[in-house]
Amino acid sequence: MPTTYNNPVYPYRRPPELDRDEVRHCPVVIVGAGPTGLAMAIDLAQQGIASMVLDDNNTVSVGSRAICFAKRTLEILDRLGCAQPMVDKGVTWQRGRVFFQQREVYDFDLLPEEGHRMPAFINLQQYYFEEYLVNRADALADRIDLRWKHKVTEVDSQAERSEVVISTEDGDYRLSCDYLLVADGANSKIRDMLGLESKGQIFQDRFLIADVIMKADFPTERWFWFDPPFHPNQSVLLHRQPDNVWRIDFQLGWDADPEEEKKEENIRPRVQAMLGADVEFELEWASVYTFRCRKMDDYIHQRVFFMGDAAHQVSPFGARGANGALQSTENLAWKLARVLKGQAPAALLATYNDERQHGAAENILNSTRATDFITPKSRVSRLFRDSVLELAEHYPFARRLVNSGRLSMPCHYDDSPLNGPETEGLPHVLRPGSPAKDAPIGLAGRRAWLLNQLGDRFTLLLDGRVDSAQAEALRTELEPLLAHQADLDLLVVGPAPHALTELPRSRQIEDVETLVGERYGLTGGVAYLIRPDQHVSARWRQVSAADIETAIDRALGRHLGAEEVRHATA
Repeated sequence: MPTTYNNPVYPYRRPPELDRDEVRHCPVVIVGAGPTGLAMAIDLAQQGIASMVLDDNNTVSVGSRAICFAKRTLEILDRLGCAQPMVDKGVTWQRGRVFFQQREVYDFDLLPEEGHRMPAFINLQQYYFEEYLVNRADALADRIDLRWKHKVTEVDSQAERSEVVISTEDGDYRLSCDYLLVADGANSKIRDMLGLESKGQIFQDRFLIADVIMKADFPTERWFWFDPPFHPNQSVLLHRQPDNVWRIDFQLGWDADPEEEKKEENIRPRVQAMLGADVEFELEWASVYTFRCRKMDDYIHQRVFFMGDAAHQVSPFGARGANGALQSTENLAWKLARVLKGQAPAALLATYNDERQHGAAENILNSTRATDFITPKSRVSRLFRDSVLELAEHYPFARRLVNSGRLSMPCHYDDSPLNGPETEGLPHVLRPGSPAKDAPIGLAGRRAWLLNQLGDRFTLLLDGRVDSAQAEALRTELEPLLAHQADLDLLVVGPAPHALTELPRSRQIEDVETLVGERYGLTGGVAYLIRPDQHVSARWRQVSAADIETAIDRALGRHLGAEEVRHATA
């Protein structure tokens, strides 16, 4: 098959541990140099924590695999220094169309409002995504020891540390670590070594992925067909990717023979029937998959933490796999960094499981519902689906019932034990647990974006448009707090009196299009405490230093009891 991408081959290096007698100890060892493991290593490095990343391969993924990256994921990657090459290379889109049989029933817009730096979605082959992550990890080589062709063959999980045996072409060596982070995929070998399992549902259907190279006049949109004439009684999904590569997903049915369906002589007639007899194309990559929705009951096993597909797996409908994994890494990284620095108790780490179990359950629920709608397994469910599609062409209420994959959305940790208080009367949006929203701002006389000012540290976002007496009172409150809370920055929405803008670690921003005020419900004196992962921790109409200190203590898990400590460390 022709290809538009040549996989890089990364160098294997002989490990120095083979020439030492003692077992080397590392704070963090990460298993798996895919998107999840690399993102975690980069996030930790940016927060001052070194890690070793082990992968048994020496290249990026083969085939396009995950291709849809959502706005929230791009915002996370922007904080990690990886988003711009993805946006530059990727295909940006925000509109989708739904077809039933021979006609379009409706279309939708995923980002109808202006004032966001990142697009609703980009399509980009996973191999590019991984390559950009490797490049960023290499730029942080002083804190990321990335080792290719190093395979973990044994794991000894203990209460206070973990030990691993790593096999290389030059021999085996042993490491110990404070925390072992596992991102070795859906069929995790380490999960098996520890006798753990991921539980859930296998869906009795098969789908064919065909990546075809062609020049076509399809618009840059997501097109989904139910029961089209070119593939009757089944569904089809079409996405455009870079390099004139188009992703087509064909539903095959449970009885399809995977090996037969992967053969080009069987794929080509399906694609030709869809595109038309006159369209020329080349097949680049193909795969037949059966999918499942499942997760581990607990992502933490003593000092071993499971991430990405090793922890939770969803069907591909809604692009929730890679996007959910990146939300998990940003959740764990800031917590682990602060525990290792002695700024937070070990109990904080248990909240990774609390918050991301919620995220995974939400993704699995949406993926399961989408799968049930796309692949009805009974006459009644098929009748319901087709009736909804018929109604959707004419009645907007029915469009909310159509489910061709509810696309990935940012996770809200509404019931997190880390959430602080909020003053009554503030807008319902952006409550504690919500991800922060972006907006254009002015910063030091230039245009900038709000989210680029947040992340990696705690930030107090304060509406400084108050009178001089209020400003002086706030300065009196905040100056000693900022002097001893080294992990806290101040972002003042102005124009604001000098009493606020001259505080230590403060920056003044201008609400150049009034969108910060609209999205955060700001009036003079309103304040938000935002976590290092850009989630709202607490908010107030009027704030005091004592309020902020209490909220930071809560966000760092200092209120959690012995039960949570045992869960995080035992």
